[in-house]
Amino acid sequence: MSGINREIFLDSKHTAKRLPGTAQVQRLLGRGRAAHVFHDEATMERVAQAVIASGEFTGIIREYERYGLLFSESIGYRIDPDGSTIPLFYGEVKINAENRYHVIPRTGPSEG
Repeated sequence: MSGINREIFLDSKHTAKRLPGTAQVQRLLGRGRAAHVFHDEATMERVAQAVIASGEFTGIIREYERYGLLFSESIGYRIDPDGSTIPLFYGEVKINAENRYHVIPRTGPSEG
């Protein structure tokens, strides 16, 4: 079965760390960590809806239910602290125990 067949709610506290140029992304980079960001907010919303509609369940990892979908075009990019980037083609929706979700651009499915 694909897609998410129940009501889930956006957890907006994670939105800013997935958009380029935000203070949250700069904070991650400043701490020496990479940031996975969408091209823009419209792309993030489009990816979330596509994963909710037809994403594949990939498991429960670190207490989150995860669903993912591979896209044919880049949906975002990983920014390394040195400023280098790589394109990302995989979108993942993470759902917590309260049915709140957020979406992440990734290189592939999360692993335990």
